[in-house]
Order: sequence, then C-alpha cells, then structure tokens
Amino acid sequence: MTASSEPARGADASTRAGRTRSGTAAKTSTAAALALVFGVAALFSVLTAILAWIGVVLAIVGVVLGIVGLKMAARPGVTGRGVAIGGLVLSVIALLLGLALGAGITTFLNNEGAVDRLQQQVDDLRDRLDN
Repeated sequence: MTASSEPARGADASTRAGRTRSGTAAKTSTAAALALVFGVAALFSVLTAILAWIGVVLAIVGVVLGIVGLKMAARPGVTGRGVAIGGLVLSVIALLLGLALGAGITTFLNNEGAVDRLQQQVDDLRDRLDN
C-alpha cells in the first residue's frame, strides 16, 4: 500500500477527515451553507443588473449568515469555516458591485446631458421604426 491509500492515523488526521475526537462525524454549519447559497444568488442577481436591488438584499443576508457561520464553525463538532468564508466573500463582492451599480445609475440619471442624449437616441430609433 502507498502512503496515499493508507488510512489516516492519529487524532489530528481523524479530525481533518471530518470526525471529532470522540469519533462522531462533524456537521457542517447550516448558516455557513446558507451564506454560500445567498452569496451565489446575490452575485448572479447583481450581474443581471435588472435584479441588482434583490442582489443587494441577498448579499446583506449572506454577509450576516457568513459571520454567523464563522462563529458556529468555531464550535467543537461543527465544520464549515471555508464554506462560510466563501459565502462571505461572494456576498461582499455582490454587495459592492450592487452598490457601485446603483451609484452609477443614480449618477447617470442625475446628469441631464446624459439623459437628454439617451432620450435623443430613443427618439431616433422610434423615427427609424416608423419609416
């Protein structure tokens, strides 16, 4: 048998394999798993731009769940620290992108010159469709 196919030995090896020192299987934190789900959903929502406001709400929920998941993963017999970090990172990225998109849209709409140019392009397109 090679070293990679041998069973893990020792307390440290068994805790890395997903078991606690008492021999029971460690459970992944539900909050950590939900943080990852909300982070992915928030990122997809923000990237659609139409659902960006939903993405910002989902990202806020994901950040809260990620923090709770990190705290729960510190308990004995609970895993999911990496999952919580992943959900937290995705949620923060989605939140930053959503806020940047909202700020960009607000800035654009408050610029009368840009709105006038957009209105002119819409009017030109309507004239082309009428012909």
